[in-house]
Amino acid sequence: MKNEPFMIRQYGRTELAQRYSPGITPEAAWKKLRLWINYHPLLPRTLRGLGYEEGRQRVFTPAQVRAIVEAIGEP
Repeated sequence: MKNEPFMIRQYGRTELAQRYSPGITPEAAWKKLRLWINYHPLLPRTLRGLGYEEGRQRVFTPAQVRAIVEAIGEP
């Protein structure tokens, strides 16, 4: 995974989280990514506008991944 270039596509939430934090457990990586998402002033609203339902959705769509990358940078 480290050597693979990052692509905008559908990602499971822990899969994407581990792209950002590869050295920690999947659960810890997801908690960290969720904190980054919620820390950003506009990202939670943007994701909801793209259909994201926190607590219910386990997969980010390509549009949601693009919004995350635009807000916090590429993993």
